[in-house]
Amino acid sequence: MAAKSGEMDYAVAEYALVGCHECDLLFRKPQLQPGQKACCPRCGALLFQRKRSGLDQCLALAFTSLMLFVLANVYPLLRMNIGGRVQEGALITGIEELYSQGYWEISALVFVVTFLAPLCKLLCLFYVLLPLRLFGRRAPKAVLVFRWTALLSPWAMTEVFMLGILVAVVKLADLASLSPGIALYSFAALMVSMAAGDAALDEHEVWDQLEPSVD
Repeated sequence: MAAKSGEMDYAVAEYALVGCHECDLLFRKPQLQPGQKACCPRCGALLFQRKRSGLDQCLALAFTSLMLFVLANVYPLLRMNIGGRVQEGALITGIEELYSQGYWEISALVFVVTFLAPLCKLLCLFYVLLPLRLFGRRAPKAVLVFRWTALLSPWAMTEVFMLGILVAVVKLADLASLSPGIALYSFAALMVSMAAGDAALDEHEVWDQLEPSVD
């Protein structure tokens, strides 16, 4: 029975059709090797490309991002010395301050884009990729969870928040003596590692492994 199921999965993958997003041409989905790309035979549009980086690199970058995320939220972001009075601020401090001043809508938005969305995206990647890499099989509802990663990506705006931090540092530089904390370096590295993880993730390879048993 298992052999028949495997043969059916192979047949589905072999005869699957894909459509060009530019000219709507339908053709049989090619089996690509790492580094190869598929272009539309009619209009030449790039349809998809197999990246050389495998699941190992994606998982390594996701694990690195998770560790940096923890450091960025545990340690102080900045140390301010204003007239001999020293204050430390963390990422969560700004969210709490916005809420205490009555800006709960902005506070909720900052919480989502700097904490909730990046964390959920990383956890979703682990949930989908780890079983595929370790056991060669999908986790329950893996297709749905992998779709969530695409929905969460626009909300995980670490680079936008990092830009806001830099603007605040420039404005406060004349008023106080500022010392960057571990969290600032960790958050900057988190921004780079998450971008590298997005670039290394081969979504087509993941979908190819999930398609034979779609939820």
